[in-house]
Amino acid sequence: MAQLQAVTVRAATRDDVAFLVDGNARMAWETEALTLDRERLRNGVEAVFADAGRGFYLIAEVDGIAAGQMMITYEWSDWRNGVFWWIQSVYTLPEYRGRGAFKALYAAVETLARERGDVCGLRLYVEAHNETAQATYRRCGMSETVYRMFEVDAVLARTSG
Repeated sequence: MAQLQAVTVRAATRDDVAFLVDGNARMAWETEALTLDRERLRNGVEAVFADAGRGFYLIAEVDGIAAGQMMITYEWSDWRNGVFWWIQSVYTLPEYRGRGAFKALYAAVETLARERGDVCGLRLYVEAHNETAQATYRRCGMSETVYRMFEVDAVLARTSG
């Protein structure tokens, strides 16, 4: 029986932009059949590195090879006087799924959040029919909330100044 390689997690750098863009594009296609504009996506990923206030990315590696990704963004909660960390842009390459990449990313984020002291919780949103992802999040100890999500899509960005 082959031994599973250990998954390590590190902070993403600008050198990871191509991997992050590709992972985001693949995730959008796999989960929602959406084709994202690669230039806009690249600009969005690079914006995170240009302004740490937007969030940060983590990379899961297996034997030094990038296998998965996760982005964290921030939401202030006046009710809790703390910050929620939103888990976003989660993607694991198909050949590494089921090998602990997400679990390692989640554990790293949970540890970082606990060390910070001002993080009041971790949140994420998931496509309603993505039962595989939902089961993964439950195994990590997350539970579904009572909240539903509403939005006004990118039409605001296209029509404003």
